Amino acid sequence: MTHDTTRENARHGPSYGTLTAIWCGLLVLTVVTVGVAGVDLGFWNVVVAMAVATAKAALVVLVFMHLKYENWVFKGFVLMTFAILAIFIGFTFFDTAYR
Repeated sequence: MTHDTTRENARHGPSYGTLTAIWCGLLVLTVVTVGVAGVDLGFWNVVVAMAVATAKAALVVLVFMHLKYENWVFKGFVLMTFAILAIFIGFTFFDTAYR
């Protein structure tokens, strides 16, 4: 009886080079976050910090948590969850901005 090992040997997910590149990108974005925190941009400090944090979270979720390789239905549910979270965070910012 033969045993099919092609399925067992198939890689699921990115290569080590891609993972290393994403990790380096996360390090660069962390340096950008620290650098922007030292610059007074007024209201834009929060916007830039949230944009960088969103980019970092997207990289982690897509690559390290393998969402990039999942079914489109599962991707849609995750996207919907993050959209609802963004709405809640946005309402919090509006509440604190107009007090």
